[in-house]
Amino acid sequence: MTRCLDCGSERTSDQCPNCGLTSAAAELVFRRRLLRQMAIFLAGSLLFPYVSQVYPPLDLDGMLVFFGLVFFVALVLAIFLERRARARKDIQVLKHLFTGLIPVPFILSVALFLNGKLDSPGKVEYHAATVDGRYLMRGVVRGTRRLFVYSWREGRRYERLAVDSDDYDRFHVGDKVNVGVAPGALGIPWFYGVYRADQTARPALPPDQKWDALGDNPKAPQ
Repeated sequence: MTRCLDCGSERTSDQCPNCGLTSAAAELVFRRRLLRQMAIFLAGSLLFPYVSQVYPPLDLDGMLVFFGLVFFVALVLAIFLERRARARKDIQVLKHLFTGLIPVPFILSVALFLNGKLDSPGKVEYHAATVDGRYLMRGVVRGTRRLFVYSWREGRRYERLAVDSDDYDRFHVGDKVNVGVAPGALGIPWFYGVYRADQTARPALPPDQKWDALGDNPKAPQ
């Protein structure tokens, strides 16, 4: 090993000329820092799935798959870093790669939240669709509920709508619906709400409100 595990400076002896740490001390400091960084990354990883449901983008499932890959890569990098640090091997490239992944869940969370929060309710468009299927996966906090409807977008057959428990219970296969879609302040289309096709048109509400199950009164998102 020619570089310090802590500061990355080149070393010609057991003690780093820059930070003054020995190889053993630098290994201990790095492994403690790696543990803290992994804790921060895990906190962001728990935050992202929840925040993504507040103003869910139409392509939410694709984003969750992408984030799953990011999480897997970060976990593998952390394991390799810990093992190479124990063996006192060079870790500079892997360390920079791992550090670059730490803010990813927070960046995605903030982007999706601002995309919906700053969006104008007057831009919501309604698309006629038919429910073709439903999907439910129970979770510790909210679980995952999807309505599969025939897509109105060119080149796509289905849209997977991230609905709440009320909408999931209200709609069944074969129901005709109107799907509200907002363009997003950051250009990411997001799912505004789903309504029965026979309901009369209603004025758009602010992004943090939706109509209740009967379509009479606004309600706050769950």
